[in-house]
Amino acid sequence: MTYNGYARDDGLWDIEAELRDVKTYDFHIPSQEPRAAGLPIHNLFIRLTVNDDMVVQDIATSMADFPHPECIQAPVNMHQMTGSTLGPGWRKAIERHVGGVLGCTHLREMLFNMATAAYQTIPSGMQYQRELDGEPEPVPEKPPLHVGKCMSWAFDGPVVERHYPMFWVRPPEKSIAK
Repeated sequence: MTYNGYARDDGLWDIEAELRDVKTYDFHIPSQEPRAAGLPIHNLFIRLTVNDDMVVQDIATSMADFPHPECIQAPVNMHQMTGSTLGPGWRKAIERHVGGVLGCTHLREMLFNMATAAYQTIPSGMQYQRELDGEPEPVPEKPPLHVGKCMSWAFDGPVVERHYPMFWVRPPEKSIAK
């Protein structure tokens, strides 16, 4: 799987995911001719167009290679992800709109991690644009969503103390056992 993020000229963002599944040996799918080594079993692509708040504005899906003729129907419900936010509740939205037989396991797995790609793309892209425009970095009024969600970004850790001192909390005193 590969993920990429891009700033668009219209102020939106494209977050893209591609899954390519290639075997190094001939692969036999029941009731089909064997697929030769090196030919993809899956070659799937998703592009989410999102705004600065990471709300899905549009979604495009393409499936160049897939193992079963029925798979071509897998993207039929993907448009229902429009309006969902890549943030808290993202996985629940995926399950609600394209979970189980409403979608494809591989497309869902790609969607799950597109939130990570968006978080790696949008805040830093916005910061870069502010730097180019000579604008100061805004002081956040609330902790960014990634704070408190990773050991490096613990509220009582050194990374938060350095980058977001206004949200840093002193670690609890460690008691010494007697």
